[in-house]
Amino acid sequence: MTDPFFHPVSGFELPRFAGIPTFMRLPHVALDDPRLAEVQVGLIGVPWDSGTTNRPGPRHGPRQMRDMSTMLRAEHGASQVRPFEAMACADLGDVAPNPADIQDAMARITRFYDRVRAAGIVPVTAGGDHLTSLPVLRALARDRPLGMIHFDSHTDLFHSYFNGMMYTHGTPFRRAVEEGLLDPKRVCQIGIRGSTYDQEDRDFARSVGIRVIPIEEFHARGVADVMAEAREIAGSGETYISYDIDFIDPAFAPGTGTPEIGGPNSYQALQVVRELEGVKIVGADVVEVSPPFDPSGGTAYLGATIMFEMLCIIAAGWDAS
Repeated sequence: MTDPFFHPVSGFELPRFAGIPTFMRLPHVALDDPRLAEVQVGLIGVPWDSGTTNRPGPRHGPRQMRDMSTMLRAEHGASQVRPFEAMACADLGDVAPNPADIQDAMARITRFYDRVRAAGIVPVTAGGDHLTSLPVLRALARDRPLGMIHFDSHTDLFHSYFNGMMYTHGTPFRRAVEEGLLDPKRVCQIGIRGSTYDQEDRDFARSVGIRVIPIEEFHARGVADVMAEAREIAGSGETYISYDIDFIDPAFAPGTGTPEIGGPNSYQALQVVRELEGVKIVGADVVEVSPPFDPSGGTAYLGATIMFEMLCIIAAGWDAS
């Protein structure tokens, strides 16, 4: 049982519409707080979308996801996992980005996560656009390449945009492979779909050994079979989980800048995370939630729920370790 300081505020004690919202009503512990040394899993916001190439808005994602996450309770309804009793979890606040300078913003993000990693904390991140994953990986994979299970409707493996712009939300995992942050033979991308400019990203994936599972194969095989393959690809090594909210069909998650029809429903969106049990997760993110396209907050609530599912899977591994 963890210290009650790290337990979320109960809705029986303070109504969920009251109080200052933190992720899942957990305590806020800043990086300079003496209690940081006690934190085992940190929830972090990265309110930044300078990698967006069309419809911006994910910079507002962490704030709305925090607000909607107050709806979540302490116990998983299906598995009965109580993650906040298994692990000391806290909201570590937001990285302060530089919205006018991509390189400076990425350096700030990496420095923040360097401190999180040095403290031995497993980070679960709310983005932010998908370029956010690159500076996070630069911190977490500083000593060795990681595997990755990636849920998305896009590969994010393009070389560049707009005549040589190398850093957009469509390029982070191309850079991560080039920089040695990811072991491409331990990377599985699930749910890829939609119209394309060309096959450059798929050609790159094939050339380095990344497994791409398009949505047609996902629907034909089903969640359990696809995720069994994903776990096999990740193997027993350290693995990062990256979850773009546009993996989900926009009928269920309209609040994103690059929606693609034909995706999973909201229940399947949770199922794929539940099938991660046994994966050695060293970090995870949920990105591309864009509140301007879903002011009612349903997409943010789904994103926050996915984060809770991730915590439950990490907690199950914590209990087994």
